Amino acid sequence: MQVHFPDKTIHSAGIIAKNDMPAYESAIRIAEQHNLSLQNHQSRRLSHELCKKADLILVMEHAHIDKIHQQFPETRGKVMLFGQWLNKTEIPDPHKRSDEMFEHVYQLMEKAAIAWQGKI
Repeated sequence: MQVHFPDKTIHSAGIIAKNDMPAYESAIRIAEQHNLSLQNHQSRRLSHELCKKADLILVMEHAHIDKIHQQFPETRGKVMLFGQWLNKTEIPDPHKRSDEMFEHVYQLMEKAAIAWQGKI
């Protein structure tokens, strides 16, 4: 199942991401298994500009909320867990882990997106 937010603009950025890096090979493989393409994905670091544009900032782990608030105080009140509606589930970073871990993370992200679909 794919989740669609046709009337929303969604950006992806990381707290410590390097700009202009491709997706991990494991992420590309898992996405392709779900009929998604990450071939043109380019990473980027979270910035003040992106924070100002955002109405809502979703993060994977509780610790990310504090890090973002410290680095970008203007985000207070608009940062929440992506897994908020899944009993505040944290979604782990699969970096340097197995394809099975990337699949697990994909499944969690899909469930979280479905849960958010009715909320935003």
